[in-house]
Amino acid sequence: MKIASIDIGTNAIKSKVFNTSPTTIDFIEGIRSPIRLGAEVFESGRLSDNKLDELIKTLKKYQKNFIKNDIKMYEIVATSAFRDTDNSEKARRYVENMIDHPIRIISGLEEAKLIRFHPKAQIGKNKIYVDVGGGSTEIYIFKNNEHIIQSFQLGAVRSMLNKDDKNEWNRLSQWLSKQNKADTLVGLGGSIKSFLNINNVKKINAELFINEAMNLKKLTQKNKIEKLGLQPDRADVIDYALQIYIEIIKKLDLKQIKSTKWGVSDSIAVKTFHELYSKKISIYKD
Repeated sequence: MKIASIDIGTNAIKSKVFNTSPTTIDFIEGIRSPIRLGAEVFESGRLSDNKLDELIKTLKKYQKNFIKNDIKMYEIVATSAFRDTDNSEKARRYVENMIDHPIRIISGLEEAKLIRFHPKAQIGKNKIYVDVGGGSTEIYIFKNNEHIIQSFQLGAVRSMLNKDDKNEWNRLSQWLSKQNKADTLVGLGGSIKSFLNINNVKKINAELFINEAMNLKKLTQKNKIEKLGLQPDRADVIDYALQIYIEIIKKLDLKQIKSTKWGVSDSIAVKTFHELYSKKISIYKD
């Protein structure tokens, strides 16, 4: 049986399709649409009808693909942009009515906890998972059978537009100072994946990461696109995303940085997979 998920993010909308059996879930295909909802939210405080109609058009395109692939089970979640917009509930209801499907706006902490579905998130020691998005940054640590999670209103699009708050940077720094030092950072999201691809590596030591990030920052957006092959919607925000990673790397004295293709849409699909194939539980009779 095929299932799918849609992540309405701050910098882009992402959909992924999976093939499942009672014991396996396998990725089939993914689609990404660079609709930057966060730019409007952080600048004006709300999502306009035009931007919502653009979102609806994209979601309907995804739904057509689901129908074509006989996918009836999928979940749609929205993150930072929908959390922060002044017209959050009105916007959600409007989009839901137009696509005939519910949308779940998840909190930053739930977004962080979703990282636990990564197949290696609860294996090994001295790792920290960091997801720097367009509007927020989520952190997940598994330690002593405990999920340590946190979310911060610091993101690449938010920082690019100078809408980040100094108090939130301080909150990040204070929270990190209470955590144990770690060896490895596993980065989620397109910015860190693109950065490692630029450097032709799957992992990189902390010193080289910081140096190469500084070198990248010196390039114009045009050079990042033409010489490095970055997409325009990645080229303008990548420096701001990397700065958040650098803050975390320095504070925790991390040694190695890796990336993963995993994201919110993967976690949502795995969550759906568990719900689909879990055994029915017995509820007591009232």
